[in-house]
Amino acid sequence: MAVIIGDTCINCAACIDECPVEAIVDEDDNPTGEEYYYVYPDKCVECVDHFDTPACAEACPTEGCITWDMPFTADHKDHFAGGNYIDGEDYVLADADAIMPTRDDISLEDRAARVNVVED
Repeated sequence: MAVIIGDTCINCAACIDECPVEAIVDEDDNPTGEEYYYVYPDKCVECVDHFDTPACAEACPTEGCITWDMPFTADHKDHFAGGNYIDGEDYVLADADAIMPTRDDISLEDRAARVNVVED
């Protein structure tokens, strides 16, 4: 996945309008049942070949709402198989076999720590 939308989401739809690959769904379609938006990890391309930074985070008015997550690559599939989503929930995938592009300039440490995509 590249990015994750946290529980500070105010459901404003700014991110949905900016996502070039339609990887984000609103709270009504969040497959985990949570009341905030969801980024499908197997659809998110981190805006690689679209924008310099993830457009969802640039558009989001809520500081710290959108953070880095582990890349959706073969090396990190175990992260998405267990309860590593918010509050120990499981991720929901449309295509578990997908391999998504990732930004090489984001460290695995920053991803594991869910560092803000947009720096303050």
